[in-house]
Amino acid sequence: MVDAAGRDTSYQAEVAVIGAGLSGLAAAVMLRRAGFEDVVVLEKSDQLGGTWRDNTYPGCGCDVPSLLYEYSFAPGPWRRTFASQPEILAYLRSTVAEHRIEQMIRYGVEVRGGRWDARSGHWHLDTSAGTYSARAVIVATGPWHRPRYPDLPGMADFPGAVFHSARWDHQADLTGRRVAVIGNAASTVQFLPSIQRHAARVDIFQSTAPWVLPKPDHALPERLRNLLYRRPALRRLARGLQAGTQEAIGLTLRHPWMLPPLEAAARLHLRRSVPDPELRQHLTPTHRLGARRLLTSDTYYRAISQPHVRLHPTRATRVEGNDIVGGDGRRIGADAVILATGFHIGHLPIAAHLHGLGGQRLADTWRDGRHAYLGTSVSGYPNLFLLPGPNILNGTTAVPTVVEAQLRHITAALAHLRGGDHAALDVRREVQHAHNAALHTALTTTVYTTDHASYYFDGAGLNTFCWPWSTRRLRRSLAAFDPAAYTWYPRAAFPAQRDAPATAQTEPQLRRPPSHLPE
Repeated sequence: MVDAAGRDTSYQAEVAVIGAGLSGLAAAVMLRRAGFEDVVVLEKSDQLGGTWRDNTYPGCGCDVPSLLYEYSFAPGPWRRTFASQPEILAYLRSTVAEHRIEQMIRYGVEVRGGRWDARSGHWHLDTSAGTYSARAVIVATGPWHRPRYPDLPGMADFPGAVFHSARWDHQADLTGRRVAVIGNAASTVQFLPSIQRHAARVDIFQSTAPWVLPKPDHALPERLRNLLYRRPALRRLARGLQAGTQEAIGLTLRHPWMLPPLEAAARLHLRRSVPDPELRQHLTPTHRLGARRLLTSDTYYRAISQPHVRLHPTRATRVEGNDIVGGDGRRIGADAVILATGFHIGHLPIAAHLHGLGGQRLADTWRDGRHAYLGTSVSGYPNLFLLPGPNILNGTTAVPTVVEAQLRHITAALAHLRGGDHAALDVRREVQHAHNAALHTALTTTVYTTDHASYYFDGAGLNTFCWPWSTRRLRRSLAAFDPAAYTWYPRAAFPAQRDAPATAQTEPQLRRPPSHLPE
């Protein structure tokens, strides 16, 4: 591609990774460890970190134990049992330096779309810095990426500071101010204990009360930190114990008849922390524990019980001047508004601009619900991988665990591709369909499908977020790479059929990988 000045603005790589957050950085490291050096990571920001770069609100941290929220290839020198946002961001930066992948990252390069070129067997990515061509593409933009802003009439005319929790305005001084918080979930649970110390008053508009479990967050003594860092066997033992606890919780979410003891523990935590019976009633969830994102905190209930903090169990409906009007008609005066309204979890913006076989758009393929094979590949989009994709996460398995399992699958696929005379691989439509049929059947017996208002569900009314089985099964399924699950295109196959999309009526010709390919 040549720009107006006659300069060549095209670039080539074997693998292009979109996004330099936790998933994209893991991809760069694990691809290199698997022997793939010609890798480029395209990051639209001028810094790495993804959600841990963007979310800088007071108290921001991880609700998964630190030892589980790390790469298996990069133990972190964690100072607490649950890491804070600055600590996680520093960890990601140190991992980049330690594994020398900085040179793979192209900052300030926004990917606007991509198209599979059947003639060359490459993806051509349209970016703000020109065209990047790659044999394979890994979309690692993550679900916690695009803030969701509420459509509140009059908000544009609010005279004070207004900002989303994921785009925290650190110039806005909340000291002595009346602060209105719209939304009462993960971010509010974390930042409320901090902001209420300085604000004159905090009013929280809550549409749904969340389940909040105790959070055993405490500093790790230096001696213990050193032992965990220097003794891999001890670290594996500690990780195993924490993973076992997470799996035990996950077991109850997969079998809701086992939930009552865990729900009782959460109610006891609420009863002990909130003495006011009326407030406690408003904070009592009406959905099953685990039907929405699990929250943990030892400070939130105490903060919301402070006399200058008021909970309004209603949605905010409009803004009139300095007043926020709730669904019950009550007007609350405010000097600043914090939008704690979450993210567009199930929406992948680039899907509208990714074109696969025959020019089909991923957004059109997903019109009736997002779907993929093992949350990683989508039929009709050769050499394209999602990290993480639909139905691969849940309420208890740490994201690094899921991402690494996916990357082992992806590197195995790319090794098979590299080892044979093939231009591309594409998951077979019937294999993807069988996987998703089994997955959604399994979901029906879990707690994950009991609340259709949760972000687990997309606009088509389908749970496109949750993996319904255990972490062990997730790892096993992704590790067992099966070449027969894919259509393998020989290098000469595409030009003659480049305009024929893979559909239920016209499946592309299947070519099995030869027996000499590495397993």
